[in-house]
Amino acid sequence: MINKETITEWFKSLQDEACNILSQADGKGVFFEDAWSRPGGGGGRTRIIQNGNVIEKGAINFSAVYGETPEKILQALNLSNADFYATGVSTIQHPFNPFVPIIHMNVRYFEMSDGTWWFGGGIDLTPHYIDDNDASDFHSELKKICDSHDTSYYDRFKNWADDYFYIKHRKETRGIGGIFFDRLNDKPKEDIFEFVKDVGTMFANFYKKMMLKHQNDPFTESDINWRNLRRGRYVEFNLVWDKGTKFGLDTDGRTESILASLPPYAQWPYKYDANPKEQETLDKLKKGIDWINKKGL
Repeated sequence: MINKETITEWFKSLQDEACNILSQADGKGVFFEDAWSRPGGGGGRTRIIQNGNVIEKGAINFSAVYGETPEKILQALNLSNADFYATGVSTIQHPFNPFVPIIHMNVRYFEMSDGTWWFGGGIDLTPHYIDDNDASDFHSELKKICDSHDTSYYDRFKNWADDYFYIKHRKETRGIGGIFFDRLNDKPKEDIFEFVKDVGTMFANFYKKMMLKHQNDPFTESDINWRNLRRGRYVEFNLVWDKGTKFGLDTDGRTESILASLPPYAQWPYKYDANPKEQETLDKLKKGIDWINKKGL
């Protein structure tokens, strides 16, 4: 039987597995754990990797929090007044090499004492320089996962990701997107959970492939400056638009863990003039691209 306890235990195992895969792929960096407790109920395990061979800073975090639902959450989600339970895994990896992309993944489960429940999550890739073949590979894997559960999922969740991972004030997408879904409860809980598990499991295996493919790509100081500018765009999205950040802060989550997604270095040069290679990426930061068939580029 699927319940919050079995879901929570699987999320813990996902964190363990992902940490093992990425630390082995990095070859130097290891994840250290910082366990924490939430005064209102629950807690989590923050795991951070820093200054590895490939990953400059990364986080794979697990949390399970519960208690009285804050008024802000009740109003924002149009919920009745009841206690909540929320658990999930969230990860973000910031590499040294500008040709290794940033990756984000989050899978989560939410329920209330009145019987309300849903799953949410998403995974997206944010290259500093967009590689069309990597983008096609990423989206092809996502479509395969989606199609194995529901053939409507990929188009539906890909479009949702295009809209969600969009930096409105810059009028550009955060990267090449991926999939995003929220408040998913239109099928039996067991069926949706299997889909969520497949999304969660894909993350570390795919990112290991990107690490091994690009970790030795040559780069210049100019590439580092561009990487740091693109990281700045990532910071802007997380602090201005990301609902997960807002949820964590509004439920008195651990601030240090919530903001672990931010890179160690970023920059905001004034009126930056992109060079031709950089402009190629900027021109592709738009919604609606068919990355699998490379249409709309």
